Amino acid sequence: MSWRRFAQQMATMSRDLLKQDSVDTTLARITASATELIGDCDAAGILVVHGGAVETLAPTGQLVIDSDAVQERLGEGPCFDTAQATSEEPVFRIPDLAAQEQRWPRFAPEARELGIGSMMGFLLFTDDENDFGALNLYSRKPGAFTEDSEMAGWLLASHAAVAFSGARTHGRMEYAVATRHTIGQAMGILMNSRNLTSEQAFDVLRRYSQERNIKLREVARQLNEQGSLP
Repeated sequence: MSWRRFAQQMATMSRDLLKQDSVDTTLARITASATELIGDCDAAGILVVHGGAVETLAPTGQLVIDSDAVQERLGEGPCFDTAQATSEEPVFRIPDLAAQEQRWPRFAPEARELGIGSMMGFLLFTDDENDFGALNLYSRKPGAFTEDSEMAGWLLASHAAVAFSGARTHGRMEYAVATRHTIGQAMGILMNSRNLTSEQAFDVLRRYSQERNIKLREVARQLNEQGSLP
């Protein structure tokens, strides 16, 4: 591996990540970069665990989706363990799934049936202690991933974690702004139709939300669309 060329490619990827306008496009650029930067990497994806629920993000191919589904069904597997931060190490590398794999005895045979020869995974540390994710790399070729591949993947995962966290923060900010705008429109409708102050209008929305167990943003959206509370 030419580390000079790798560093240049990483720099280009970092600039590209800053241009992405959503969490989804940021993650898609990260997984695409893995297949571009790491030799013999045929597919990549991010497995995220939210309070026990498993989600596959930005898969570059069906192989990623199938592998994650097998691990969720079995309740074991390298990506599954790493994404839950239950592994002893924040990185795993399986050089050859054709060899006997003691760590995940039920997953390994099914992975071979999917056509997976080698795997690597890297824990994505974020600023949210309740969410864990793993960047997972796949090769159909046994013995594809070397120590150099692992180092390259670790460097990519470090950038990915920062981008992932930043993109989620940006997404939350955009959502908060949109929510305030939606609620503000609804308050304006109530103030005009019922001759209320802004505080009184917000209190009407809040009480309606609590009494019917509907999120405040959803109440505001319905009011904006229908012109009155349902």
